[in-house]
Amino acid sequence: MTTPKGWRDDLERHRADKDEFFRDHPQSPLPADQRDGFEGLSYFDPDPDYRFEVEIREHETKETITVATTTEGEREYVEWGEFGFTVDGDDCTLQVYSRGADDEGFWLPFRDETSGEETYGAGRYLELDADDRTAEGRWVVDFNRAYSPFCAYNEAYECPLVPMANWLDVEIRAGEKTYEPPTN
Repeated sequence: MTTPKGWRDDLERHRADKDEFFRDHPQSPLPADQRDGFEGLSYFDPDPDYRFEVEIREHETKETITVATTTEGEREYVEWGEFGFTVDGDDCTLQVYSRGADDEGFWLPFRDETSGEETYGAGRYLELDADDRTAEGRWVVDFNRAYSPFCAYNEAYECPLVPMANWLDVEIRAGEKTYEPPTN
């Protein structure tokens, strides 16, 4: 698959914007005492091998699942479909969850073999929306944009845990790495 022209520049701009938000925005998830020394998040190098254009296989029967959260709460999601892809010769499948009745986007949580080692132990997320569709109707799933939920930066946030159906037995060496707070 061909990576579109400007892909790397767009990704680097996205990362720089996120770093600026974390450092300067009043709604940053970083505790106030960590913002002055914040120099940016740590990421894997951009790798087009972790960018896929896939068709989501819609489930005929969409089940609502209950997902536990980091604060012992629960949230409900609709298991809308799944998509398949291959990493280093291993076939993988991830469930795709609807973000709500009025939203055409999807939530794609996952854990992989980097979780708890190089990346946030509870897993990472991707969000898919209309901008992530190709002209042919396929979805762009770019793990280079995988991010840690806000609870990875601040225990005050409640984050849904990754359902076991989305625990992968491969390394996804793309996207955000584990956050290390600045030392003062």
